[in-house]
Amino acid sequence: MSMSLPPERAVIDPTRDSFKQLFERVPAGAPVLMLNLLAFRAQAADEPGAPVRSGRAAYATYSEAVAPLLARVGGQVRWVADARHALVAPPGEEWDEVLLVEYPTRDAFAAMIQSPEYRAIVHHRTAALRDARLIATTQRP
Repeated sequence: MSMSLPPERAVIDPTRDSFKQLFERVPAGAPVLMLNLLAFRAQAADEPGAPVRSGRAAYATYSEAVAPLLARVGGQVRWVADARHALVAPPGEEWDEVLLVEYPTRDAFAAMIQSPEYRAIVHHRTAALRDARLIATTQRP
């Protein structure tokens, strides 16, 4: 699905402030289910000289590389689906894929994304995505 978002709406990576708020808003010790809304670039935004690949292909590379890191912190992909239609959304907002990824705690998530191994592969995710949302959720009692 190709749509053009204004630059101020396109968001790919967490900011320092949003990461800080994760620790303020998500209770320690509780399982966290991350809702991922993903919109892929037609062509990945790779470094100059890199082989040309689609955003989906870049994300597939990221997914394969992140799987052992996810397992190492006790996380797992719970659900993956193709997004077909945003029934309730701002005009022009559409997503290509939806993922639910469970982590045992917010600290497990933080440990994974702060690891040197993760930092070595996250460029595939950044190159793949035109826009994204990552929403930390916890189950109600």
